[in-house]
Amino acid sequence: MRFAQRSFTFAGTVGLLMLLPMFFLYDRIGTDYPPAITHPEFFYGFLTVTVAWQIAFLIIGTDPVRFRPLMPAAMVEKFFYIAAMAALYLQGRQTLAQFAITGSDMIFGTLFVISYLKTGPGAH
Repeated sequence: MRFAQRSFTFAGTVGLLMLLPMFFLYDRIGTDYPPAITHPEFFYGFLTVTVAWQIAFLIIGTDPVRFRPLMPAAMVEKFFYIAAMAALYLQGRQTLAQFAITGSDMIFGTLFVISYLKTGPGAH
C-alpha cells in the first residue's frame, strides 16, 4: 500500500507543479509554439480537467485500497493522453521534443498499473 500511496501522491504533486503555471502562459505558448491558441475554452478546459485529476491522484494517495476503483480511470487519463500525443507526433503535428514530455505520463501510468495490482484483494 505504501508504494501506491507514494506513487499517486508524487504524481499528483508533480502534476500540479507542472500544470498550475500554465494558467499564466496562454499568450507565451502561442508565441513559442505558433500558431497562437485560438480556442481558449479548449486550452483552459484541458488545464482545469487535468488539474482536477491531479487532485484525484492526491486523494487516491491518501487511501489507495479504499480508492482503488478510481485507479483504472487514472490509468485511462495517462494512457489515452499518451496515445493521442503519439498520434499527433506520427501525423507530424508535433515535434519529438513535444512528444517526449509524455514520458513522465508513461512512467506515472506504469506506476498506477503496479499500484492497482499491489492493492488487490488482501492488501492493507
